[in-house]
Amino acid sequence: MRVFSGIQPTGDIHIGNYLGAIKQWIELQEKNECIFCIVDLHALTVPYDPRKLEGLIMEKVIAYLAAGIDPEKSIIFVQSQIKEHTELAWLLNTVTPIGELERMTQYKEKSKKFKDQKIQPKIRSSF
Repeated sequence: MRVFSGIQPTGDIHIGNYLGAIKQWIELQEKNECIFCIVDLHALTVPYDPRKLEGLIMEKVIAYLAAGIDPEKSIIFVQSQIKEHTELAWLLNTVTPIGELERMTQYKEKSKKFKDQKIQPKIRSSF
């Protein structure tokens, strides 16, 4: 079995993260192919301080290692270091109708949360 999971670097790791995910990852890596990542591109969808992002990423990697994720048994990577993530996002964005997005739970939740912060496009004419 292959296990793939990750966490955003912008949140704090707490006991709920450990009990709900990381503790199980440690057990899963013993008998499974495990891939764990820091989903820093996902963090770009919420307000963050870009000057602190690199430190937060390293903090999460350290937390993985300290909790018991073994790099000899599992793959650990940072999402933005794999260029295919952004390439695939671009391709999916060009073919995914807004109606399909509006059916996704995550999209609906973030849309409600940030509805007042929507950026209105400015149309400029070069004529």
